Amino acid sequence: MANLHFHYGVMSSSKSATLIINAYNFKKNGNKVEVVKPAFDNRFGEQKIVSRIGLECNALAIPNLNKYTPAPDTDVVLVDEVQFFSESDIDKLVHIADQQNKIVMCYGLMVDSNEQIFPASRRLIEVGAKLHRMDSNCQINGCMKLATHHLRFDSNGKVIHAGEQFALGDSNYKSVCRGHYNELYRGIKQKTK
Repeated sequence: MANLHFHYGVMSSSKSATLIINAYNFKKNGNKVEVVKPAFDNRFGEQKIVSRIGLECNALAIPNLNKYTPAPDTDVVLVDEVQFFSESDIDKLVHIADQQNKIVMCYGLMVDSNEQIFPASRRLIEVGAKLHRMDSNCQINGCMKLATHHLRFDSNGKVIHAGEQFALGDSNYKSVCRGHYNELYRGIKQKTK
């Protein structure tokens, strides 16, 4: 089994739920697990990871991984919302996987709502993390295509075209297919049969 993994997908693709299930299963099999998340993500409480379907687990919330070292008896490190960490934090995870021989499993977004790859996500690809795409369907009513993009909306329901790459919450976001992204973000109408 590879030591460094990146489970990525759009919002609502069950990334956090999968992390919580994996933590449970590893622990059930007698493995020592540490769950980490960026302190920036305080939506559900400082020391918790909560999935949209109601699963939750405790987590260590830290601003960065500079001083983080898993306990010597830890077998697996699970990292939620990895896109909010820095490239140097990813290098620290590589060190934990390779030099401390821990399994490191990261969960997060690949790109933001402006089709820009998150620096931490790019770094995971550069260092050769095993990639696992988590699929979800487009959230536009009636569309069953694969969701590959995010759209961010303002309070009036208009698509936001610029702004901070890091923004919390999902109430102003929709995960959409490429066709609906291009239609709603760029004004390029989808070709129909």
